[in-house]
Amino acid sequence: MYLLALAVFAMGTSEFMLAGFLPDLAGDLHVTVGTAGTLTTAFAVGMVVGAPLVAVLARRWSGRVLPGFVLVFLATHVVGATTSSFAVLFATRVVAALAYAGFLAVALTTATGLVPPDRTGRALAVLLSGTTLATVVGVPGGAVLGALSGWRSAFWVVTLLCVPAAVGVLTGRPARTAPAARPALRSEFALLGRPRLALAMLLGALVNAATFGGFTFLAPVVTDTAGLDGLWVPVVLMLFGVGSFFGVTAAGRLSERHRDRVLAVGGPLLSLGWAALALLADESVALMILVPVQGALSFAVGGVLITRVVHEASGAPTLAGAYATAALNVGAAVGPLVAAGTSGTRGPLWASVALVALASLIAFAARNVLTAREAHDAGSGERRRTRRR
Repeated sequence: MYLLALAVFAMGTSEFMLAGFLPDLAGDLHVTVGTAGTLTTAFAVGMVVGAPLVAVLARRWSGRVLPGFVLVFLATHVVGATTSSFAVLFATRVVAALAYAGFLAVALTTATGLVPPDRTGRALAVLLSGTTLATVVGVPGGAVLGALSGWRSAFWVVTLLCVPAAVGVLTGRPARTAPAARPALRSEFALLGRPRLALAMLLGALVNAATFGGFTFLAPVVTDTAGLDGLWVPVVLMLFGVGSFFGVTAAGRLSERHRDRVLAVGGPLLSLGWAALALLADESVALMILVPVQGALSFAVGGVLITRVVHEASGAPTLAGAYATAALNVGAAVGPLVAAGTSGTRGPLWASVALVALASLIAFAARNVLTAREAHDAGSGERRRTRRR
């Protein structure tokens, strides 16, 4: 599990690091900052499209493709670090996103098979902790590297991180047993018609959109609204990442028995927290306190929802991880776009309030759908236990 998390950390660092040096990259490749920003959009879209597509293509090889995905990701960064063409760099970002999407989709499914059913939440939390550590170390580290040594150095560091990740995943995965029978792809895709799975994916996308909408535009909040020096930006990003790590760790433990309670309590608290951050963003002390709190709440609620997606898609061994990956990255792509359409430096924070509030309202309106199935599952389990006795 920790070897898989190492690979996710390397890949997640690449996904987020461009925010720290977009102006330098744009100047070096002779494009506008807006054009350079399309690299982030290309990566997010590649993740959304690539998750189910690559998972289907890798259906027959399952865990054997994981090292291959890491090696492809490594190769794209070697090319990206050496090219002087924006078009080539753009292409490498798309291919890298497809490799990351395939890796994460297969890894999320693989993780659930490495542990007993009652430890699934913790296993997924370990895997997703690679993403949160990327925000703690990768994003600020990329910004520092870009400032000190140029943006290409960040690409080389990601390349180096991929080497132990590939070796570790290749040598550390358990010996494979005989492949289990898999349902037809048509039946796996048919699961999307189940209200509980569709609802979990929608809620996960909304909460993740709020997270990345607010996170993406924290820098102007720090420098313009709070009036702090630009050197505080990596510090604030790191505080958000630290909170995220603790949040996703807590989600792993709480999602196994208390996931409905986490969503019922955490959702409203998350929305209130974004509102408090928007109102108090000009107070530096409040900013430093609220940012890690929001990171923790965002990834606690989001982590529980992603675990729910994998749980609801358990009948789709090929695509369960792809559905979770798609939900994550739809939010990652939509959130910054929604936030960018607001006005003022606090606008993105209010957009996060609205997105989480919408998720909470949908969850409340659909509470009967959620609880009815839980009650049915509990009753079915009790009947099976009675028959065994």
